Amino acid sequence: MRITYAWRGHVDNASLNALHAEGFGHPVPQTDWRARLERHSLGWVCARAGDSLIGFVNVAWDGGVHAFLLDTVVARPYRAGGVGTALVATAVEGARAAHCEWLHVDFEERLRAFYVDACGFGDTAAGLIAL
Repeated sequence: MRITYAWRGHVDNASLNALHAEGFGHPVPQTDWRARLERHSLGWVCARAGDSLIGFVNVAWDGGVHAFLLDTVVARPYRAGGVGTALVATAVEGARAAHCEWLHVDFEERLRAFYVDACGFGDTAAGLIAL
């Protein structure tokens, strides 16, 4: 089945809540993604196989030149097939078109090969406070 990618693509709360729960291993939440995305995001990318949402990444921003990847997730049957890298590449294009100069991402060490090797992010010093 053909996979399509859409910057600021249509996403409904139920589909994204289900995908997020599967991808991050938690119960299905009742998050109002539409309101969250419209309020805080420069854009987002949806990957679809037919009518099914199979991948998603959110691109938050500071309203200026810095954008941030959040919530990168791909449905299990589609992992390791290039969907994640295509999501990120589409997010890069969207952020670049919006005249952002930097795209940041934080990730766990186990995801280094994906973000650094497959997607082309560089290493940088960063800090984090767990709240």
